[in-house]
Amino acid sequence: MSEPVLLQQTDDEVRLITLNRPERFNALNTTLMVQLINALLAADVDEAVRAIVLTGAGTAFCEGADLTEFGERTPVNSRKVSERAAHSARLHGLFRRLKKPVVTAINGSALGGGAGLAIAGDLAVMADSARLGYPQIRHGIVAAIEMTNLVRHVGRKAAFEIVALGESMTATRALSLGMVNQVAPLDETLPAAMAYAEQLATIQPAAMARTKQLFHSVSDLPFDQALETGRAAHEQ
Repeated sequence: MSEPVLLQQTDDEVRLITLNRPERFNALNTTLMVQLINALLAADVDEAVRAIVLTGAGTAFCEGADLTEFGERTPVNSRKVSERAAHSARLHGLFRRLKKPVVTAINGSALGGGAGLAIAGDLAVMADSARLGYPQIRHGIVAAIEMTNLVRHVGRKAAFEIVALGESMTATRALSLGMVNQVAPLDETLPAAMAYAEQLATIQPAAMARTKQLFHSVSDLPFDQALETGRAAHEQ
């Protein structure tokens, strides 16, 4: 039997989800994307889980899309193209909609869609030896779906530089841009992410869910509208 593409375990109130395609550097094929979406949704409704940690097996966190699937991206197979794009957009947009906090443990290279996945969590710990970047433009591809989260994390100038040059960055630069919260030695990356998650798990679930929902709402609103949204939430 082949190895599962996704591993899951629960320690106390923390669900650890591990991308498990190390031979492909945890590249995102359709199967892995669908299983990850389902795993995140299942953890979000599991009352035994209060926080989620996402990491990768082997030497990489996730090196983006599985290019072996791209051979099917032809006009004849337009349905498959649309389906993959839909899964990708749903996955990258899902993190902010979850009630429970997600911490990413970036244990190795996080490129393209993998970089988008790495910064999609609420908190992120990155190994000091890891690299993060959006190299799609160097392959004649646009980092289309990943731009949405990226520009909200680092602002217009830095985001354009990142996607237009396609260069990978060190953990130190990712930290300086606010893409990650902490840089740690490789062997301390997952423990540090688990420690964050254990802290988050002590928070009352309803308060955490409301905090996440309001945080993402006000982040995308003009100042006065965001303030009014906060005032309304305060009265509930």
